[in-house]
Amino acid sequence: MISKSMKPRVENSSAIRAMFEEGVRMSRLYGAENVYDFSLGNPNVPAPKEINEAIIDIVRNEDPLKVHGYMVNAGFDETREAIAESLNKRFDTGYCKDNVVMTPGAGLAMNTVLRSILDIDDEVIVFAPYFVDYANYVSNYHARLIEISPNPEEGFMPKLDELREKINKKTKAVIINSPNNPTGAIYSEKVIRDLAAVLEEKQKELDTVIYIIADEPYRELVYGDDVVPFVPKYYDNTIVCYSFSKSLSLAGERIGYVLIPPESDNAEEFTSAVIIATRISGAINAPSLIQLAIIRCLDAKVDIDFYAKNCRELYDGLTEAGFECVRPQGAFYLWMKSPDPDEKAFVQALKEEHILVTPGSAFAGPGYVRFSYCVSNATVQGALPGLRRLGKKYFG
Repeated sequence: MISKSMKPRVENSSAIRAMFEEGVRMSRLYGAENVYDFSLGNPNVPAPKEINEAIIDIVRNEDPLKVHGYMVNAGFDETREAIAESLNKRFDTGYCKDNVVMTPGAGLAMNTVLRSILDIDDEVIVFAPYFVDYANYVSNYHARLIEISPNPEEGFMPKLDELREKINKKTKAVIINSPNNPTGAIYSEKVIRDLAAVLEEKQKELDTVIYIIADEPYRELVYGDDVVPFVPKYYDNTIVCYSFSKSLSLAGERIGYVLIPPESDNAEEFTSAVIIATRISGAINAPSLIQLAIIRCLDAKVDIDFYAKNCRELYDGLTEAGFECVRPQGAFYLWMKSPDPDEKAFVQALKEEHILVTPGSAFAGPGYVRFSYCVSNATVQGALPGLRRLGKKYFG
């Protein structure tokens, strides 16, 4: 018998699994080339060649005891130092290896941070819509997730007045995700400055520490001239959770890190807590081989133009068909308003056209749907005729 706390998680997970299984079922019925699956955020662009070259060279030429063995729980010194130096070069900071803890991806990074700061009934604030697993991460530590309502009128930027009202003595952190999953929006420098001002005000008023947890797996996936502000430059108590899953198409390798800036509150003790949390999570340490490979690939890039092309063609196709969409600035998601108030009914209508998307209610954003366009361009092109037919059905 499973625990009471797991029952609702299993039920919610079943909906996501059912969507994946529906895609498999439809592919068997109609042929994979006739099913257009935009439901999952699994990168379609191959990892840069530098990754495979580095892995091959390391396996052939490095000491196998090092390549496949344990290291300190924080990760290889040389990996952490390389990441710190890369950040210093890009953002004019002064980090060293002691500010970086390697983790198996951003999800584990966030869990180690939350485990390090949360007590029972503490609160973590998120801005809706948001990545569904934030709720699971917070509940892992018997804390509460507090939602700030969506802000479609201003491009889904954070509602800072509502944030100010909901912060209290139990508030330990605010999670931000920019570029955002599911909206594709980027929080501008002004937004980050204004957010920091609210938190500084509340820290003084309540005599407490409130962290920004910056979840940044999409930091490098930016289109046009938009810039992703480096949040620690604007707010000292920022903890960055980063992943190479999307920026280098390494989702299955599970490699990321936590950055604890020295300016943050009690940074040395916080770093020790994150290291211990990594160990007691059962992960022990981030995978050794990919840690060593990352050192050589920090300047490598995936083909962002591929995503930009998919983004442009999907956005143009949807808007020309009459649908209302948020123009993505980054990541590889498109957030579209459902023409049916019940977005799940619209998801069913899309399915009849062999198009699979995720309902917005999965992201605390009912009334919308999410397209994940990290797919082949053939999938985008194949879906457009069905989207046009639906546009005529809903808009005449």
